[in-house]
Amino acid sequence: MTIKAVVFDAYGTLFDIQSVAGITEEAFPGYGEIITQIWRIKQLEYTWLRSLMRRYEDFSAVTRESLAYTLRVLGLNNDAGVFARIMDKYLHLDLYPDALTTLAALRGRKLAILSNGSPDMLNTLVRNSGLDGLLDATISVDAKKIFKPSPDAYSLIESSLGIAPADVLFVSSNPWDACGAKAFGLNVAWIERVTPEAMMLACENNDLVAPLTMFKALRMQMDELGLEPDYRIRALAELPGLVMET
Repeated sequence: MTIKAVVFDAYGTLFDIQSVAGITEEAFPGYGEIITQIWRIKQLEYTWLRSLMRRYEDFSAVTRESLAYTLRVLGLNNDAGVFARIMDKYLHLDLYPDALTTLAALRGRKLAILSNGSPDMLNTLVRNSGLDGLLDATISVDAKKIFKPSPDAYSLIESSLGIAPADVLFVSSNPWDACGAKAFGLNVAWIERVTPEAMMLACENNDLVAPLTMFKALRMQMDELGLEPDYRIRALAELPGLVMET
């Protein structure tokens, strides 16, 4: 196998979605963590629901709707100015610390993002983070009007880069995304940032399961779908060594 392109998921893989917690806590003291976790859970659910219902709205709309849901169910005031400040964080998400060095080490192969994000959100985020000088393409599912893990979304890799799935390594920390990419026929590296052992320890050491622990249990453990990634890694920094071996 020869890897000609490495394609990354964006949210939760290159960009730390938990970095919104600072702004949600600032806006609603004492509620920052639970807002962050419910928001992300509903954001993902809305992408899947809209795909199944064939009622596509782009990711910026989905992100607004899921934030509005979160504030409503928690009984928090949906002030327009505060809402806008929280939403703006999605254009300034923190990169994982090893993201820039990892992409730089992979130069020589085509590098791209394939994301549920809308084009405007993605392009602004990539520019703000400094990744624009390292990526050959930033691909949004908006071109197909359906979200991952639909096969139509992953087909955009070949049509955009001109590289067959067998020659692409797709990288995601989202288990559902890793399974979707594997089902489509891509080579897949899953970033297992939270191990089952760490989950077990977190639950044993707390009388009540914290919102972040619940999120990790629901969204960061490999799903039981009869599919396995080709590679399990713990961080982006492991990718250059992995790719050089292929």
